[in-house]
Amino acid sequence: MGSGAPGAGKGSNARLVALEAEARYARERYQLYRAKAYGPRLTSAGRLRELDRASMLADRRLDRARADIPMPRLGD
Repeated sequence: MGSGAPGAGKGSNARLVALEAEARYARERYQLYRAKAYGPRLTSAGRLRELDRASMLADRRLDRARADIPMPRLGD
């Protein structure tokens, strides 16, 4: 019944779900703004860089959170 560290489970799973949603939202905002740049409407290169950076940071937070989750041992 040992799944790793005490307290690992629902709390860490909820945090991962939230970080995944945050990363997806940031990535989609960046992709939509990048697509908008191909159209006739004015876009800002600074805003595009800002959205790209926010997307990368959200992905890094998610990667770090995934790396912090202890892997279950085989045979338990």
